[in-house]
Amino acid sequence: MNLLKKDIIFSNVNKLKGVGKQLSKYLRNRKIEKIKDILLNLPYSETDRSEIISLDKLEVGKTQTIRVLVKKLNFPRIRNLPNKIICEDETGKIEIIYFNSREAYLRKIFPINEWVIISGKIGFYNKRYQVTNPDYVTTLDKEKYVKQIIPKYSLTKGINEKKYRLISEQVIDNLPDVEEWHEKDFLKKNNFLNWKENIIALHKTKDSQNSLSKSYKRLVFDEICANFLALSENRKKIKKKKKNKLFTSLISNKILEGLSFKLTKSQRNVLNEINIDLKSSTRMFRVIQGDVGSGKTIVSLLSIANVVESQYQCALMAPTEILAKQHFDLAKKIFFNTKIKIEFLTGKTDIKKKKEIENNLKNGNIDIIIGTHSLFQKKINFKNLGLAIIDEQHKFGVKQRSELAKKGGDNCDVLLMSATPIPRTMMMSLYGDMDISKIMEKPAKRKAIITLSKPEKKINELWSFINKQLNLDNQVFWVCPLIKESSFLDYSSAKKKFDIINKKFPNKVGLIHGALNKIEKEKVLSKFLKKEIFILVSTTVIEVGIDFPNANLIIIENANKFGLAQLHQLRGRVGRGEKQGMCILLFKEGLSKNAIKRIKTLKESDDGFYIAEEDMRLRGFGDIIGYQQSGIKNFKFADPIVHEDLFLLAENYIKKKSINVNESKYAFLLKLFDKAEIINQNID
Repeated sequence: MNLLKKDIIFSNVNKLKGVGKQLSKYLRNRKIEKIKDILLNLPYSETDRSEIISLDKLEVGKTQTIRVLVKKLNFPRIRNLPNKIICEDETGKIEIIYFNSREAYLRKIFPINEWVIISGKIGFYNKRYQVTNPDYVTTLDKEKYVKQIIPKYSLTKGINEKKYRLISEQVIDNLPDVEEWHEKDFLKKNNFLNWKENIIALHKTKDSQNSLSKSYKRLVFDEICANFLALSENRKKIKKKKKNKLFTSLISNKILEGLSFKLTKSQRNVLNEINIDLKSSTRMFRVIQGDVGSGKTIVSLLSIANVVESQYQCALMAPTEILAKQHFDLAKKIFFNTKIKIEFLTGKTDIKKKKEIENNLKNGNIDIIIGTHSLFQKKINFKNLGLAIIDEQHKFGVKQRSELAKKGGDNCDVLLMSATPIPRTMMMSLYGDMDISKIMEKPAKRKAIITLSKPEKKINELWSFINKQLNLDNQVFWVCPLIKESSFLDYSSAKKKFDIINKKFPNKVGLIHGALNKIEKEKVLSKFLKKEIFILVSTTVIEVGIDFPNANLIIIENANKFGLAQLHQLRGRVGRGEKQGMCILLFKEGLSKNAIKRIKTLKESDDGFYIAEEDMRLRGFGDIIGYQQSGIKNFKFADPIVHEDLFLLAENYIKKKSINVNESKYAFLLKLFDKAEIINQNID
């Protein structure tokens, strides 16, 4: 194969010699669909086949290369017995064993009285060395191909090293010259290789095994740059769009006067930032970052009021029905004395009601629609959508957010909310296209949650304390140990705990586990919310953002198995009212130093942003539970801890340069890291 054009890199792998339908399927299991995926599938180790070993110096269990003479082929006619080839050199004999191999094929690759090169794992059976199903068998004239240090890749069923090597070398050995997107001076200053040399080094040397090697760092820098370029381009497009000013009056001030509480200074500052955006002639694309229980929802609803007053419609979308319903109930309470018309829409809304809502939205007879992902379906059209708010935005994809915002055209502002604290190094890579508002304070009446730790062997001391809480009309969360390996074990662990607690507090306990579907899960949560049950045993992370004002105690078993940020999110489910909240962390004895530090940090701090930083520092970004699932971990190679300097370098690089992403060199970079599609999905 001769790669003459760089565009071939973005073609399907079936363009490569020897890659048919079945092999394409196997490669897809390793997330290798395009030729460029082979470039980015780095070796994790290597196999040393470079030395020819005589048969008297073989080491059992090691992969070694031998040069031997084929002496005898033994093909038993009894079923299930292996085929056996006897070979020798000047120092001894060895058996080459094959199971289920065709006789004709073996006769071809093992010609009698011919020397062959064999490479594979050395075994020993019946006082004789063996190689079973060797990796390589070839003639002496092809010795050089086998006698090498060969890169080792993570592979999948149906693909062995030999097969993958034939595929990958077609690409790595025929890489085209690609126009550099970085200046020569910049590469030299930062000790970076050019792109082609860099990719070859990652596949032909040990550089891919060291995240601080110069070629690995160049790859990481490119990945971060592609991410920042996509976000920067998104921002430019958003800011280019002109819109009508969404309001002239401030009805929110009148609503504020009628509230039974005062906004914190942080809430007032964020509301002011949003109002400035709404009054400007460029579209708002802003995210509110707020710790659990900091009061983001009330700020978003007050923003809605000003938009509705100016004859525009608003949509508020949440990831679950129970969370959307909670927002709907709060909105009805806040807008009780106004003429604002509010409706609620989810997948469960009956057909007649849904059609009525669709017509009223289209005719402008609904001011605010609150619901789940149902809001961005094709049938839902607005007369004049002015503001789209997405809660827990990381649970919705870029495309979903885009679909909702597009329904409002050029006049639709976008406000995202997130209660997931993001470490500082991640902020720029997640929200580089957005303006960021932070709510740092908790509401004045809310008390800090008391966090205690207790060894699990003293679990029996908790029953009288729980009983006391129930007598005070308080509800309790009991979070079971996290068992990743099996949803069945997850279930049985929680069921066992449920049975124990239910015996002590009959008919007051509910259970949520991994086997429950979304509807069943929401049904149990709803019962808990309505105080039909008082203790909720759970194996899953309780929904972020849902307000259970009567839940004031959370007990987390095996707390050392959870990450700091996740423990903080769980802790934030209690103490949402005016009563004192309490979190008890149960742990097994013999904790690691890191586990002790995590529990100590949680007991000393209630600041989610500080906790997220500490979590990442203590455990490393790759190990933070929940980041992968939430879409926050959006890098394959870059690590915000290990490569913090490269994040900062990339940020300065993008800011200082006036980059036209339409240049072919940047188009190549963006396509390489799957960012070109994101630019095309921009809200425009």
